[in-house]
Amino acid sequence: MTLLLALWLLQTPSPALENDYVRVMRDAAPCASARLPGCGDRVIVALGATELRFGKSHRKMTRGDIAVFKPGESYEPPTGSYFEVNIKPNHPPVQSPREIIPPEKNAIRYDGKRFFVFEERLAVGDTRARHSHSQRVVMQLNRTRLQQWPDGQPEIFVDIVPDRAAFNPPVIHTAKNIGDAPLRGIVIEFKPEREKRSSR
Repeated sequence: MTLLLALWLLQTPSPALENDYVRVMRDAAPCASARLPGCGDRVIVALGATELRFGKSHRKMTRGDIAVFKPGESYEPPTGSYFEVNIKPNHPPVQSPREIIPPEKNAIRYDGKRFFVFEERLAVGDTRARHSHSQRVVMQLNRTRLQQWPDGQPEIFVDIVPDRAAFNPPVIHTAKNIGDAPLRGIVIEFKPEREKRSSR
């Protein structure tokens, strides 16, 4: 029995990212079945050509496409290159900045009760005016470089690495793309708790 358990653990892929809020898997979908405990809302983020089947539907996805599944909704494990982001049902309270300032120049892809998904965009040489973010999962699609000015802190330079998942803390900042490629990423951002309470 111990040997079988060890073999099962060896075959189970490690998360690309996991904390008290989310679990992100690369090219694996352990939460495809809605019946599994610990699986809440899930977001599939395509990193390349990906095929997704759910119910009687069949969807071909390309890099940057997303699909959102609510609790109780199941799908077949996708084929291709993708992230499965599971938002844990009983995560701790969301941390948000003291001021909520929506960022400009991004495109909302999904807007739910507890979180929203947007495509982050910023052309080479362009600046995004002062804005805020709550806690969020960030999956960048292009390699580039940003210069950022966080409130109350010195400026920082960030090298953007594609095809990996990060969990970023709340922030208020200004950002400029100083790299050689446009900034493009998929961001799953939690909504502030006070907004959740007011929407009930």
